[in-house]
Amino acid sequence: MSGTHDGGTTDRDGPDDGFDDSLLEEELRQAAGILDPVPAELARLAVEAFALRDLDAGLAELTFDSLVDALPIRGETDPPRMLTFRAGEVSLDVEVSAEGLFGQVMPPQPARIEVLSGLRTARSLTADDMGRFTGETPPSGPFALRLRAGGEAVVTEWLRA
Repeated sequence: MSGTHDGGTTDRDGPDDGFDDSLLEEELRQAAGILDPVPAELARLAVEAFALRDLDAGLAELTFDSLVDALPIRGETDPPRMLTFRAGEVSLDVEVSAEGLFGQVMPPQPARIEVLSGLRTARSLTADDMGRFTGETPPSGPFALRLRAGGEAVVTEWLRA
């Protein structure tokens, strides 16, 4: 049922009043820029996060986070955070604690893991033949992991340490 209604509109086109939506959008964009500008620090962080992207990398899905998925352990005051990421057949199990970052790539294989964290240069960790890796310094602030193994790269989502 297509056609013209009594009000001079068509089902597909909407009102035919000559109003330019793109002009309204531009005026709203300018008003927001003046009345509620993006903080400089946030804009800088957004640009830096975009620069760290890897277009060829797949996204590793967070499938387990002990902050959300685990039951609290009685008497434990500062338990390590356990994370599991999955991308296809590869999974990455990670423990983040005050002592550092520990993990394993499954199935076990040599790999390079980069710890991405904002402005800082990515720290590179090496997984042994069993897929195990250790970082002596825990990530601080937002971080992501980039795994390179077997000619493929996957990147985790950004998390807060």
